[in-house]
Amino acid sequence: MKVTVKPSYFKSRLFLKYISSYLFVLLIPLICLTFVLYHNTASNLRSQIERSHLNQLTQAETIVDTHLQQLNDIASRAAYDPNLSRYRVHDAYYSLEAIDALGNYKAASPIVDEMFLYFRGDPRIYSSVGMYDLDVFADKYRFRNWSAQTVERDLNEVRYTTMRPADRVERASGYAQSTLVYLVPLVPNSPNPHGTLMYFVKESSLTGLIDSILGGYEGSSYIFDAEGQVLAVKSNQDEPLDSQALGSLVSLPTGTHSIQIGGVPHSVVSVKSELNGWEYVTLMPSSQFFSSVLHIRSFIVALFSIVVVFGGVGALLLARRQYSPIFQLSEFAESKPVSRSHPPDSLPDTHPLNELERIRSALQAYSERADLQEPYARNHFLLMLLRHGDDAGPAPGQPESFGLDFGRSHYFAMLIGREHSAGTPEEARDWQLMLTMLTEAEYPELGARLYGAELPKPDQIALIVGFDPVGDLDESAQIGRIVQAVYDHLQGIGRLNPSLGIGTCSAGPGRLSQSFIEACSAFESRTRTTGGSLAYFSDLTEETGQATWVPKTVLLKLAQSLKQGSADVAVHSITEAAASLRAPGLSARYMRCIGFDILNTILKAADEAGVDNLYGSIPSIEAFSSPDELEQSFLQLVNRLCEQIEQKEECETHTLMDTIVAYIDEHYADHSLSLETISHNYSISMSYFSRSFKEKVGTNFVQYIWQKRMAAAIVELTTTDEPLKEIIQRIGYQDTPNFIRKFKKETGHTPGQYRKLFSGTASELQEKA
Repeated sequence: MKVTVKPSYFKSRLFLKYISSYLFVLLIPLICLTFVLYHNTASNLRSQIERSHLNQLTQAETIVDTHLQQLNDIASRAAYDPNLSRYRVHDAYYSLEAIDALGNYKAASPIVDEMFLYFRGDPRIYSSVGMYDLDVFADKYRFRNWSAQTVERDLNEVRYTTMRPADRVERASGYAQSTLVYLVPLVPNSPNPHGTLMYFVKESSLTGLIDSILGGYEGSSYIFDAEGQVLAVKSNQDEPLDSQALGSLVSLPTGTHSIQIGGVPHSVVSVKSELNGWEYVTLMPSSQFFSSVLHIRSFIVALFSIVVVFGGVGALLLARRQYSPIFQLSEFAESKPVSRSHPPDSLPDTHPLNELERIRSALQAYSERADLQEPYARNHFLLMLLRHGDDAGPAPGQPESFGLDFGRSHYFAMLIGREHSAGTPEEARDWQLMLTMLTEAEYPELGARLYGAELPKPDQIALIVGFDPVGDLDESAQIGRIVQAVYDHLQGIGRLNPSLGIGTCSAGPGRLSQSFIEACSAFESRTRTTGGSLAYFSDLTEETGQATWVPKTVLLKLAQSLKQGSADVAVHSITEAAASLRAPGLSARYMRCIGFDILNTILKAADEAGVDNLYGSIPSIEAFSSPDELEQSFLQLVNRLCEQIEQKEECETHTLMDTIVAYIDEHYADHSLSLETISHNYSISMSYFSRSFKEKVGTNFVQYIWQKRMAAAIVELTTTDEPLKEIIQRIGYQDTPNFIRKFKKETGHTPGQYRKLFSGTASELQEKA
């Protein structure tokens, strides 16, 4: 079972280049667009986040300043409150009113946890819940970093509003809490204060204010006083910041900053109070601070990946669509028939993996073959035009593809021949020179252009002459000057002395077939009569020698058209001849005589063409009494005769080609074997032989000889040890270097390499056989 393997496009560098190109076209704008989109989106979002956070922190700073200002206002009112004067506080009767007044002031501020009033030099301190001795107060509120002695000293000596950093306070009840102590001298801003108002503020109260404004902020918050001391902190750090890290947060200008802490980038937002110089700082890893930006980046990356995937699939499909015709052309280029010199499955693939190179090489090879075949195809086209005229049916644009121009207004045909074939090499060269010169010639002064076509007979050439009227010359005079110019031109070539038959002229190339038949008739009439060099078909009517009712020219055209198997011209000639049968007053006896004259012409042409099986198609004697019936009988007869002549020519051609192929197969090792020698030996023209040989064997003569010699050389190389030079000479090749070069081009190896690679394989096959 034969398994068909689908081609793998990905093994092709060209296909990969297609995909790379499409991906490049896709990715470059996409990357640029994605970068611009991400940069603008991230920048705008980052700016919004920074601005929003800065605004929120500024709002928190304003609120905290407001609360502190409120504490100062409370201290100012308390300093002048009579209920809180020294003598009333010490008076047992009014002390309860003082305690209630302190409770009212405490309730006025939401951040105050406890409020104390102390008169300097007094051993007692007062709060909203009662009066304590300083020793009792020290036992009830124990500060970790603020001793009882320091507390008493500060209460007696503080002269300016002071906020102590958050400190852990353990109460007598066992409850401990981080608390800030705010000391305000009484009277505020007085050089000689008489007392001190002390506020307990929970650290969480200040940081909670910031958190409530920031809206669920997950970073760390810091409050620094004017000296850079940490007053309050809410930290989400796994480990507290060291002094160096804290120092980097102090004295930052208002705004958003990026700093490195522990090698991790952090975003810092800083706001400084104009009221007391405090600095409010929030600290958060940048990845968390700009998490929305990261989400946008993730979204854009995902979108980019999706577009790339779909774009890659689209690029693949588009590349396959664009590459498919090239792949098919490449496959076609590789599907050329393998030379017979290649052993199957034995030679490595020497073709590069470049489809365009293979296609270019194939096109170049086909172009070279077309260039070699173009002269024969051109000659064949001209022969078909001469034989069938408008009925040849050339494809549109075909004359132009051969460089033929049928744009003249008048056309006629000429036949150039010679009495005897060339007997000497000089005469053969002269004839070939004349054929080359007449392939295409032009006489501008006569407005004429000529196209020559080589006929199957090796001693005849057909000419198609097209011309436009020149000056005051009439048509016949211009034709005569053209013919004479051609004749004089040929006379100057050498020893040929050719003869010319000239057909009649018509408008356009449509009647060239009849003109060619007339030229052939004039040429044959010349050889049978005067033997002159120029014979015009139009002059044959003057050579009447005998009386006849059918024009001699019509009978000549009929005979010539039958010999060449031209049914169209033969039918036209029968129609012209049959017109004589309908002459007014023609008797039945004369009608029969004219009919016998036409019939004799037909039968004589059949005899000369070698066709002798027409007896059943000859009209009966009764048909000679009716012009119409006789004409129909003649038409059937000439059609049958032309068909048999064509079949006979094809059969003879095939038989001749079989003979020539057999001859070539037997004598291919003869180095003198050539197109010229074959054409001369078998009396056919080179173009006719080349065209017929190609139709017979499927390749041209030179390539066929080369294949035969290559096959013989491979057999000699793989089965014998004969020297290469002797093998090359034995197979008919005399140029050894040229043979080696062509052999390597054909097989990929020199003859010596080929012998080393395949001689063993051939021996094994012979032994197995």
